[in-house]
Amino acid sequence: MTTVVETRPFDVFVDVETLASLTAREREVLRCLARGETNRVLARQLGIAERTVRAHVTSVVRKLGVGSRFEASLLAFHHYEALTEEATAS
Repeated sequence: MTTVVETRPFDVFVDVETLASLTAREREVLRCLARGETNRVLARQLGIAERTVRAHVTSVVRKLGVGSRFEASLLAFHHYEALTEEATAS
């Protein structure tokens, strides 16, 4: 039996206003996602609870309008420099 999976192309475009809508902590979490960090490692690095990390990831996914943590990390990977610039400009 063959299963057909519908795929959706991933558009990595995000505008500057969307990135600017993220809090400093959300941008920091997003940069860590781009590096492939787990929630546990991320929590240790940031000195916060894993549950708080999950809340930040959920907020980032919602604000960026992506479907998953994975898509958010891809977006962050492709826009890593912009995220870093936003952090230094704030």
